[in-house]
Amino acid sequence: MRLRIGFTYNLRPGSAGRGFDGTGEEEPPSRKRPSERLSDRYAEWDEPATIDAVASALRNAGEVILLEANADLPLALRQANPDIVFNIAEGLRGVSREAQVPAFCEFYGIPYTASDPLTLALALDKQRAKEIFRARGVPTPWSTVLGESPTAGRAQERSDGPWIVKPVQEGSSMGIPAHAYCAAWRDVEQRAREILDEYEQPALVERFLPGREFTIGILGNGASAFALPPVEIRFDALPADAPPIYGYEAKWVWDTTEQPLDIFACPAPVDPDVTETLGCTALAAYHALGCRDWARVDLRLDADGTPNVLEINPLPGILPDPRQNSCLPKAARAAGMTYDDLILSVLHFALERYGMRA
Repeated sequence: MRLRIGFTYNLRPGSAGRGFDGTGEEEPPSRKRPSERLSDRYAEWDEPATIDAVASALRNAGEVILLEANADLPLALRQANPDIVFNIAEGLRGVSREAQVPAFCEFYGIPYTASDPLTLALALDKQRAKEIFRARGVPTPWSTVLGESPTAGRAQERSDGPWIVKPVQEGSSMGIPAHAYCAAWRDVEQRAREILDEYEQPALVERFLPGREFTIGILGNGASAFALPPVEIRFDALPADAPPIYGYEAKWVWDTTEQPLDIFACPAPVDPDVTETLGCTALAAYHALGCRDWARVDLRLDADGTPNVLEINPLPGILPDPRQNSCLPKAARAAGMTYDDLILSVLHFALERYGMRA
């Protein structure tokens, strides 16, 4: 018998889909908090091309039931009652928004792909994730959180600069423009005030590391989980006056399908021992947070060449077009996998966890 696969996702506003409130319209500005009116509010949500590509891959394994993660989802999920849910929905509101769809699945007893609600909530809170990394011996840069009073009592907590300042609970480089790179502490405090005003959340201040930056895709579970070939971010591809960070402009403004930035090298040109160390560190972070099935780990080398984990994304971006800079599909292709292979492997890992068969 073929599987009935529920596919949960968020469709970016302006695409041919229903609004988040289920009415077919976006919420009016009066009902949105300030950060929901920002141009990057929906950066994590997916375009129709990605939704279509994932659905097409899943149809190789069974019937696909499209379940847009809007206000109608709880009832739609209950009525559909699929055998398993393939989830890429990012959610909209709250610090646990990425955990909402898995929580619905658990409430109804429906198996689902990828990480559980606890892991998703912890991974989105960058400082909480870093506290777990430190407790588990995973290298990560010095950091602190500046909240309602960015200037109060923080001088004794500073590391040496420069620093990166970003919202503590956002993804997809939201809230990380070029001026998130701060060389002076007064700039750190100014950027923290901007984040508090624009995103209504504290700012994570992280020491900027001077070494090369990489992202590592992870697939699988437990002792069988493995790292895909490393992807290096090549900052010499950025405009001459840009800081060496993969921020919002680099990801969403300067890099287009028509004029892609030649910013990624995959497999990264590094010695085999560096590749092994990157993979081992990424796997340590993956296991520390209890990730399942897949994730992407961002790392940067410190002055001694030691990989440090910047953050982890248990719901990684998966743009299907090879012309677009999407790290996990790029790493999968370097490992000899097609896009369909990547999607179906994640489904397989989840089915295996539940003792199910396709």
